[in-house]
Amino acid sequence: MLNDTLKDYHVILASNSPRRQQFFKDLGLDVEIRIKPVLEDYPQRLVHFEISDYLAQLKALPYKNELRPKDILITSDTIVWHNTKALGKPRDAAEAFELIKSLSNATHEVITSVCFTTTSIEKTVNSVTKVTFKNLTDEEINYYINTFKPFDKAGAYGIQEWIGQIGVTKIEGSYFNVMGLPTHLVYQTLNDIVKSN
Repeated sequence: MLNDTLKDYHVILASNSPRRQQFFKDLGLDVEIRIKPVLEDYPQRLVHFEISDYLAQLKALPYKNELRPKDILITSDTIVWHNTKALGKPRDAAEAFELIKSLSNATHEVITSVCFTTTSIEKTVNSVTKVTFKNLTDEEINYYINTFKPFDKAGAYGIQEWIGQIGVTKIEGSYFNVMGLPTHLVYQTLNDIVKSN
């Protein structure tokens, strides 16, 4: 359905994430994967969705000069926001333990921003989902880290994995957003871009 809407467009997904790439397949959308390394630094004054918005836009910069008419570039970034700070990807098992321990028996926010860039516009949308974990034991946290090695994930966990299945007691908002892409917003925004052109 979306592929028909975008038949005159060339969609480029700038993401290494297998999960994000799979989401686009699940949406029935043919995309080109194009990867350029970007140093993900952001000004310390930024908070909450300002951080993920900034990083999603930053990831689009290396591609802007090579976009052609009818190209739509999609870049995105996900952060975990807890206790007024952004939790990044853990450097090692010890840091992963500390991150998950801080989320135990508490509610945090997962924020994903998606930036759509063409030769004429740049539009950034974001989605915020509240996730509540039960009181996780040290044994549960260590088992998860040792088995699933969540070092490539913001906040040191993947909701679709074991820790989400046994630990998440409540979600407010988009589940897919927590996995790394607010698919409903991507679908809506791509349709809006086509209609506005």
